[in-house]
Amino acid sequence: MINGKDLLVYLSYIYEGDWDKIYNSIQARDAINVSEDEILTAKSKISSKYITILDDEYPYYLKQITKPPFVLFYYGDISLLRDLTKNLSVIGSRDNTEYGYSIAQELIPKLCKHFNIVSGMAQGIDRLAHYFAMKNGGKTIAVLGSGVDYCFPSRNCDIYEDMKKNHLILSEYPNNTPPDRNHFPIRNRIIAGLSGGTLIIESKLRSGTMITANYALTFGKEVMCVPAMANKDSGCNYLIKYGATLIETADDVIYQLGSQKNLNFS
Repeated sequence: MINGKDLLVYLSYIYEGDWDKIYNSIQARDAINVSEDEILTAKSKISSKYITILDDEYPYYLKQITKPPFVLFYYGDISLLRDLTKNLSVIGSRDNTEYGYSIAQELIPKLCKHFNIVSGMAQGIDRLAHYFAMKNGGKTIAVLGSGVDYCFPSRNCDIYEDMKKNHLILSEYPNNTPPDRNHFPIRNRIIAGLSGGTLIIESKLRSGTMITANYALTFGKEVMCVPAMANKDSGCNYLIKYGATLIETADDVIYQLGSQKNLNFS
């Protein structure tokens, strides 16, 4: 017998995770005549593990974001999604400077002792966030803008393979769905939604990082920024000017999220 979970997996497979196509198909009841054999065939072709929005393991807090993913395809430890307050999103420029590198190198080793570090496995600050978390014994979560089996960019395949085994890689796109320029800004809603707060280390005013920051603000999450020099094209300085928390040390982040969520991080 076909159930709702199986139908969501089938639709996610045939529409390659495209949220709007899946939603429209459900609304139009297009899939009502799908056979059990078709669903079994689709499920057999999915190489990763997955959870649907109808599963008990699906994080309740993720259901509150804009267009919550119908299915999350993943490798690794899905229990890292269990507690929103234990996750911290760390994002920033793909073209980080030496300053951005030094800040990530300074902050992440301490932050990963308190939080699972969430990022998008892009070049730059994303990679550094994952790398320094793993190097210092923390746990990290990557949200991909490609299929969960598609390592992009290829330069990150070293951390990708490690994270598949020892951390968590997830995507709303199945298998080897290739990356698309439209996937990344949409993907950013998940990065923002998975965490109690978002830390930004370097950002230009017009960037994917600022899209994630906007999602975080829309979802009522704490947005924290490392300041840049006054004469730089800095999304961080802009956000601080209009109310984001200025971050100088890891303790600033720990205090801010602890005070906001009434947590004890001692």
